[in-house]
Amino acid sequence: MPDNNSCKTIDDIITYCQSYLHNEDNLNLIKKAYDVAKKKHEGQFRKSGDPYIQHPVEVAYILATLHAGPDTIAAGLLHDVLEDTDMSKEEMAATFNKDVAEIVDGVTKISKLKYMTKEKALAHNHEKLLLAMAKDIRVILVKIADRLHNMRTIQFHSEEKQKRIAQETLDLYAPLAHRLGMYRIKAELEDLSFKALEPEKYAEIAKEISFKKTERDEDVEKMISTVKGLLEKNHINHYDIKGRVKNIYSIYKKIITKNKTIDDIYDLLALRVIVDSVEQCYHVLGIIHSIWTPLPMRFKDYIAVPKPNMYQSLHTTVVGPAGKIYEIQIRTYEMDQIAEFGVAAHWAYKENVEYSHEKEQLEIVNKLKWYKDLTTYVENSATEDPLDSIIEDIFSANVYIFTPKGDVYDFPAGSMPLDFAYRIHSDIGNKTVGAIVNGKIVPLSYKLKTGDVVEIKTNKACTGPTSEWLKLAKTSHAKTKIKAFINKKQRDAFVAKGLEELTVIGKNYNYSPTTLDDKQVMDLFGKNGIRTVEDLYWTIGKGEISALAAINRILGLTDVKLDDEFALKQYSEDSSKNRKRVATNGFGIIVEGLERAKLHLGNCCQPVYGDEISGYISKGNGIIIHRVTCPNVEKASPERFINVYWDKDFSGRIFDTTLKIIALDRRNLVADMINILNGCNVTIASVTSTKNRTGDCMAKFKLQVSGLNDLNNAILNLKKIPEIYQIERVNK
Repeated sequence: MPDNNSCKTIDDIITYCQSYLHNEDNLNLIKKAYDVAKKKHEGQFRKSGDPYIQHPVEVAYILATLHAGPDTIAAGLLHDVLEDTDMSKEEMAATFNKDVAEIVDGVTKISKLKYMTKEKALAHNHEKLLLAMAKDIRVILVKIADRLHNMRTIQFHSEEKQKRIAQETLDLYAPLAHRLGMYRIKAELEDLSFKALEPEKYAEIAKEISFKKTERDEDVEKMISTVKGLLEKNHINHYDIKGRVKNIYSIYKKIITKNKTIDDIYDLLALRVIVDSVEQCYHVLGIIHSIWTPLPMRFKDYIAVPKPNMYQSLHTTVVGPAGKIYEIQIRTYEMDQIAEFGVAAHWAYKENVEYSHEKEQLEIVNKLKWYKDLTTYVENSATEDPLDSIIEDIFSANVYIFTPKGDVYDFPAGSMPLDFAYRIHSDIGNKTVGAIVNGKIVPLSYKLKTGDVVEIKTNKACTGPTSEWLKLAKTSHAKTKIKAFINKKQRDAFVAKGLEELTVIGKNYNYSPTTLDDKQVMDLFGKNGIRTVEDLYWTIGKGEISALAAINRILGLTDVKLDDEFALKQYSEDSSKNRKRVATNGFGIIVEGLERAKLHLGNCCQPVYGDEISGYISKGNGIIIHRVTCPNVEKASPERFINVYWDKDFSGRIFDTTLKIIALDRRNLVADMINILNGCNVTIASVTSTKNRTGDCMAKFKLQVSGLNDLNNAILNLKKIPEIYQIERVNK
């Protein structure tokens, strides 16, 4: 990667882009993005004292070094504009294009994450990152570039904030860069984070490396010179050879986890040989092994069996001159680009090629198996698999497993044979009766290790998974398949039970349920969400309605009202998807399928006009309107929700909401907040102010607003007070 220390300019970006962007329109888009960003950020400054525009310029330059496309670089220049200025997403799309606006909007949503060390909060941040990435991976490229520059300038923050940002980077962004194959950026993020979190340990390792640097460099240069001579002697004339030093954080991890000293770590003395073709890679390997003795168990062929993040290379460790240990990597130029920049190298923008973001996204899905799992999850909203378990699969340490045919699969540490079985195919997983690892029978509780060769034994007579199998699986994929099998088995049992009950009751009325068809069921029970004969049997078998009530409805003997809990389904959107009515509720809220409805705004989250909302069918209290981000929405039963949305022509109502503001305390701080709010189109109903544990000011403003636009405008104006570092709406 080019020099990181000097301040970059728009001219530097354009100069770099000209090496691969030759269409003047593309370069003009980038220049226009710079002009807009510079104007919008005018008067804003970084903690370093630099004009704020310097940060997006640095981010865009990092993206240019990755050969990102013009839309991505423009988004890098504009990535803070939606959050920190008055420009709207719609205005940005009109000024540039929809892709630029969507990327910036995605980055903005990620930037609003509040990092906390609690596992649940961390999983939530992982979730937001991954959902943004599933929609458009360019969002994550911009965010990683943004984080990289922020880490390069982290010294301008307080020690406490440095540690918080650094820990977040180690937990979130470095692992994600690794999973995307962006090793160079991952290594820099790790080292910068480690330096902020453990400055003394960082300095100690850096000092030891520096102390031995001269001797090590001499050894590596001698080795490089020798290898060059060997290559040219064997008529390999186009190559690159360079020394390679492991990053400080990875050295620290090896020292800690393997209880080693720096002298014990082989690949401190390392070099990389880069050639034109795969054939030459193996030729070079043979040459090196013919001269120096390879260490057993240290050869790895990632060319024949690539890592799941697309990494390819030959790794060997040999006893070199003077008995010193060298790790040597051998790869092609294309492999080297992917090894350095991962998915970004694959994503590199190519001019004079018909560009399709959707096509590029699909190629990445096919290249990265874990990314395919993620996009499948996002596209399949009906999955029962919790996203945080997919997150665990992606971010936890990995082991690499082989099939007897040599195919490689990656799994999170702690995975077991059933995880492997279900990755191969659901039918294999469901019929698993045993596993053979490295030629030996192992229990299904066996923890897989990197290098294991796994074979699954199946039996067609196997009755399939039970709930106990969930304890023998680690991955979300396997657990989802096991749950799906168990749920289907339970459903089949309820269907059989419901049919039996309906048949028994039907005999009393000289009626057989075998005459029922799906159309008849839909006509009679559709308003209750029952659409097929099987649905009816299942509902009776579960006890949601009685067989007698169903018979009465079918035969029209009485107008039986099915039990209250079940009758709530009359509000479901599916039963009325072709009917839309405006509920006369005074809130300007449209409820699909209802002309009149008893509505209440949720006190827990206080939605205002313009918020994304969802309607919850309560027991006896009508429909409660929640913001979709309300914690109570996550806890509630999904079948009780109904589609609601704001009437775009509605106006005239005032909504209550509460802001919590945390700021560095000073005299007249709250008074300044009040003055700003009085200048906005909001009414202050009440205000309270206290000090939190760190001595900072925590103020709560109960406001009355006409809608989200006025509220967002008020928040934007409050952010002009430099002491304020957190503003959020209160969820009770």
